[in-house]
Amino acid sequence: MKASVIQVPYSMDISDADSLFEKKIQYLEECDDSMDLIVLPEYSDVPTKTSFWEDTYELHSKYIDILLEKCSETAKRCDAVLFVNALSKTETGYRNTTYGFGRDGALIGKYFKKHLPPSELFDLHLDSDYTREFSKPYVLEYEGIRYGFLTCYDFYFYEAFAAIARENVDIIIGCSLQRSDSHSALEIMGRFCAYNCNAHLVRASVSLSPTSEICGASMIVTPKGEMLVNMRSDVGIGSAEFDPRDKYYKPAGFGGALAPHYEYIEFGRNPWQYRPGGSAIVRNETIMPYPRICANRGICASAPENSLPALGAAVALGAEEISFDLCFTKDGEIVATRDDPVNALELDLGAKFGDAYKGLKIARFEDILKKFSCHAIMNIHIESKCETDFEYNMLEKTVSMADRYDCRKYLYFSTSCESTLEALLKIAPDIPGCFTVSEPSHIDIALKHKCSKVQLSKNDLDIATVKRAKEAGLICNICSADTAEEAEKFLDMGIDTLMTNNFCVISDYMEKRKGK
Repeated sequence: MKASVIQVPYSMDISDADSLFEKKIQYLEECDDSMDLIVLPEYSDVPTKTSFWEDTYELHSKYIDILLEKCSETAKRCDAVLFVNALSKTETGYRNTTYGFGRDGALIGKYFKKHLPPSELFDLHLDSDYTREFSKPYVLEYEGIRYGFLTCYDFYFYEAFAAIARENVDIIIGCSLQRSDSHSALEIMGRFCAYNCNAHLVRASVSLSPTSEICGASMIVTPKGEMLVNMRSDVGIGSAEFDPRDKYYKPAGFGGALAPHYEYIEFGRNPWQYRPGGSAIVRNETIMPYPRICANRGICASAPENSLPALGAAVALGAEEISFDLCFTKDGEIVATRDDPVNALELDLGAKFGDAYKGLKIARFEDILKKFSCHAIMNIHIESKCETDFEYNMLEKTVSMADRYDCRKYLYFSTSCESTLEALLKIAPDIPGCFTVSEPSHIDIALKHKCSKVQLSKNDLDIATVKRAKEAGLICNICSADTAEEAEKFLDMGIDTLMTNNFCVISDYMEKRKGK
C-alpha cells in the first residue's frame, strides 16, 4: 500500500482562507493513481484560525460542499481510499467528523471525534452528548483493512489506545491540527501510538510556517515505531509504502513467547490502581447539566438514609446526584450519618430501623467513595463547625480521601456553618461550596465565601431569596421536592437542583417534562 499525507499551509489571518483552500484543492489534484490511501488534516473546511464561532461556520458553509465533492472525485480518480476531516451537521448539532471515501468515491464511513477540548465545547458549541456515553472504538473495515481513528485531541488520551489495540486495527487515521506541540513531541506521540496499538499510523496536519518548530509533523509510522515520513513544517504531499498487515511481535517478557505489546500489557493491567473508568462514569460537577435531581440521602423508602444500600439504590436507578451527611468521630473516622458522631461507629441500624437491617453498620465515607466515586455527583452535607484543629484536620482528610478515589471533580460541600466554608476555601478553593440559606441577606454570606451554590428549604422558601441568588449567578438547590406538583412549582421558580426523598416519582416527572 502507498499511503500519502497532505500537509497544507495554515494562517492566523482569516483573509487568507480562500487562497489556502485553493491550495488544498491543488494538492488533491496532484494526487495520482499510484496512491492507495490519502489523508487530509483536521478542519479541512476551515483553512485558517477563527476568533468567533460565526466565522467558523461561515467558512464551513462556504467550503464544505466543494471539499467533499473534490475528495469524492479524487478518491474515484485515483482509485484510492481517502479520509478528510470537517464539520458535519447532525440532528443534535455540529460534530467534528472524519469522512471516509472508498475507491468509487462513495462515502464509506464517518468517525466522530471522541474527546472535545474547551474550544470545541465552549466556543464552537459542538454536540458532545455522544461523547458522554460508553462506546467501543470506531472501526471501519474496507477491502479487508481495518481502520481505527484518532483526531487531534484524541491523541492525548493514551488510555484509549488499549481499547483500539484490542480491535486489531491495521491503520490508524489521524486527522489533526495540534498547533501547540513541538515536532519532537508529536513524533513521540506518533511512535507511542503506533507501537502500543500495533498498527500503522497515518497522520495529516497543517504547517504554520516553513520555519515553525510546532504543529505540522504529518507522519507515517510503522507498528515498530519506525518513522517512514515526518514532514515537520514542509507543505505538500508525503508518501510511503508499507504492508498494512505487517505487525510487530516481541517476547511477552524476557524469554516469553512472541506477542503484540498490548497483549503483554493486558496480562498485568490493574485498572483499579489508576482511576475510575467505564460506562458507569457520569459527567463531572462542572459539566453535568441542569436541572438536576438529587436523591436526598439515597432511596430512603427501601433502606436507612445515608446507608450504602440507600445510596446504591439511588445510583442504580439512575440518580446522577446523591446527597448524604458526613460527620467526624472522636477516633478520626469520617462517617455518613446525622446521628451523634461520638457513638456513630457503634450504632446498629437494626436497633433503629428494625429487624430488616440488623447488622447493617454506618457507612464510612471511604466505603461510599469505593463504590460510587464518579458514578454520581455527591452533595456532601457537613454540619460540624470547623472551629478546632481537629475539625480542620478532619476536613482536610475528607478532601484527601476524595482525591485518593479521583472524586474531587464529582462533589461539592453544603453547610450552614460559615466556619466550615472558611476552612473549605483554604483547603480546597476549587471545590464548589453550597451555603444553606433562608433569607435574601444570606446570599451575601454565600458570595463572601465564594460559594457557587445555595441550598434552600421548601419550608421557608422565599421567592425574593431565589431571585437574589439567581441575579448573583448562584445555582439553587431546594430541599425537598417530593411530588410532581412541587417539582413543577420549584422549576418554574428557577430552582436548578431538586433534592428529593421520592426519587422515582420526581425522575418520572422530569422524563415527562422533557417530552413536552
